[in-house]
Amino acid sequence: MATAQAWLTQSRKRRLEAGHPWIFRSELEEVRGEAETGDTVTIHNHQGHYLATGFFHESSQIALRVASYSQSERIDAAWLKRRVTAAWAYRKRMLAHTDSCRALHGDADGVSGLIVDKYGPVAVVQILSAAMDARRDMIVGVLRDVLRVTAIYERSDEPVRALEGLEERAGCLWGHCPDEVKIQEHGLKFNVNIAAGQKTGHFFDQRDNREAIAPLVRWAVHEKPRPDQRYPEKSPQAYVSSRLLVAQSAMAVYQEGRMAAQEQDRSAGRQGAEVLDCFCHTGAFALHALRYGARRVTAIDRSEEAIASARRNAELNGVDERCEFVVANVFDALRDYEREQRRFDAVILDPPAFAKSRSAREAALRGYKEINLRALKLIRPGGFLATASCSFHVSRADWRAIIAEAALDARKILRMIEERGAAPDHPQLAGMPENDYLKFAMYQVFERA
Repeated sequence: MATAQAWLTQSRKRRLEAGHPWIFRSELEEVRGEAETGDTVTIHNHQGHYLATGFFHESSQIALRVASYSQSERIDAAWLKRRVTAAWAYRKRMLAHTDSCRALHGDADGVSGLIVDKYGPVAVVQILSAAMDARRDMIVGVLRDVLRVTAIYERSDEPVRALEGLEERAGCLWGHCPDEVKIQEHGLKFNVNIAAGQKTGHFFDQRDNREAIAPLVRWAVHEKPRPDQRYPEKSPQAYVSSRLLVAQSAMAVYQEGRMAAQEQDRSAGRQGAEVLDCFCHTGAFALHALRYGARRVTAIDRSEEAIASARRNAELNGVDERCEFVVANVFDALRDYEREQRRFDAVILDPPAFAKSRSAREAALRGYKEINLRALKLIRPGGFLATASCSFHVSRADWRAIIAEAALDARKILRMIEERGAAPDHPQLAGMPENDYLKFAMYQVFERA
C-alpha cells in the first residue's frame, strides 16, 4: 500500500476529478512521507480528501500519474493483470478481429506510460514512464498470461523517455522474437518490421479510416455509376446466410460485399480511380485503395526503407503492377506534379506529427496548409481529398481552419464527407484532450471559377 501522501494546490484546476490522469508539478503542493520516482502515493486535495492513488516522479513535469481511484487497491501484479484483462476484453467486444490490434493504450486503459501492440503471437511494448519502466518484469509476466503470446519485443526507443529520465532501449524481452511478423487487415497481408519500423511497425489507429476511403476510389471522377451498380442487393436466402456470418464475423460479410461490388465494376468495364498516396509509410492506404477498386496508385515517402517495405507488401498482395513507388520529399513531389500538370481522382495525406511540442505548433500549421494546398491543386474536379493530422498540439478547430484556408488559396470548394478519429482500439478518456490526437477527414473537391 502507498504510505506517502501527495497534496495538491488549492488553485489547481479540477482536471483529475474530470478524469485526467496526470498531475503536473505546478499542481503539487507537497509530498508528505518518503517517496522516490516510481513509488505509489495517495493523492489528496488541499483539504486532505483522498482523490486517487498514483505513481510519483521526482523531477518530471508530470509529477503524478493516476493508477487507481480506490484507496484500498494495491498497485501490484494483480492490479496490472486486472487492467490488461479489462483492456483485452474491450478489444474483443469492439473489434471484429483481435488477432492484431492495439491491446493496451496507456492512460485510456488505466496504465499510464504503457502501450502494447499485438501482432498475432507477438506483443510489442512501448514503456514511456519511469513507473512502468521499473515494472518491466511484471509487465512481461502479465502479458504472457493474459494475451497468450509467444514473444514480447520492446520498442521503447522514443525520445519522450528522456522527459522521465530514461534512456531509449529496444530488444527482445521474452521468447523468440522475429524481426518481422505477418498480419492481415481487411483481407490484405502486411509484413510488419517490429524491430526497425516506425513506432511498433504498423499504425493500427488508421485501420478504420483506411477502410473508409473505399467509396472515394472505386470509380474514377469521370465515370458515372448507375444506381444499380452500387453495392449489390442480397436475395432472402443470401440475407439469412449473411446474418449467420455476422454472428461469426461481421467483417467477413462486409468484405464479401466489397469484393462482389469490385467484381461487378470490373465486369462493367470500370477503370477505378487514380490515387496519390502521400507519406505512404509501408503502403497501408495505397494497398487499401487498390483493394477497393483504384486503377493505379502513386505512393510517396521520403524513407527508402519504408518504400522498400511498401513495395514488398504490394508484391505480397499481387498488386505491385498497379503501384508506382517514389522515394521523395512529399512537399517537393507535390510541387513537381503541379508543374507537370499531373492530376488524380483522389489524394491521401497521412503525414507524421508536424507538432511534437507546443512550440512547434505554428510551423506545423504552415506545414499542414502547404501540403493540403498542393494536394488540392492536383485533384480533378469532383475528386476527393482524404487528409489527416496526428499532432495533438494542433486542435481540430485549427486543423479545419487550415484546410479551409488552403482551399481558399487553391480556389477550390470543399464538401465535407466525413470527419473521423482513431480506431476503437485507441480509446479516448473524455477528460483527457491529449487522447484526441488523430484527425482524419474526407472531402469532395470542386473548382471555384
